[in-house]
Amino acid sequence: MKNRKILTIPNIITFFRICLIPVILKLYCIDRDYVGAAIAIAASGLTDVVDGIIAREFNMVSDLGKALDPVADKLTQLAVMVCLVSRFHLMIIPVAIIAVKELVTGVMSLAAVKKSGKVEGAVWHGKLNTVILYAVMVLHVIWIGIPSAVSCVLIVLSSCMMIFSAVMYFRRNMKALGKDKK
Repeated sequence: MKNRKILTIPNIITFFRICLIPVILKLYCIDRDYVGAAIAIAASGLTDVVDGIIAREFNMVSDLGKALDPVADKLTQLAVMVCLVSRFHLMIIPVAIIAVKELVTGVMSLAAVKKSGKVEGAVWHGKLNTVILYAVMVLHVIWIGIPSAVSCVLIVLSSCMMIFSAVMYFRRNMKALGKDKK
């Protein structure tokens, strides 16, 4: 049975991740402490994994956690990518993709929750997308002299994974809304 409590350890960790966003922004944009920013980004990514493990292992999965966890991920990802646009102009592509993806899948997910009463959690492609995106962001933050070709390949790779994940979530939401006969 799902835990309906709000103050669970995983939810507190997720809130901590949201609180890391201004720290990351300060380290990257104001202090130009790229190593510190990378450590904060990595800490955010690792605590994302930890809160999921704790939630599942200790039966602390909650609808709030399922809803708040991806919000923390996307806010962090958007904040970091927007910072990176100043140094890596192609980073605007994944920024645009994630904005459209989250808007469309977010609206569809809310409609699916309203129809079914069930909050769906992340699935493998969403988790893989997050891992790839965090790796790409950290590499761009700490590798000051990253060659343009390497940067371009990494950005395209993460953008393709975002598009793939968006399509998969779109299909899941269409099924939940009863608009896909498969």
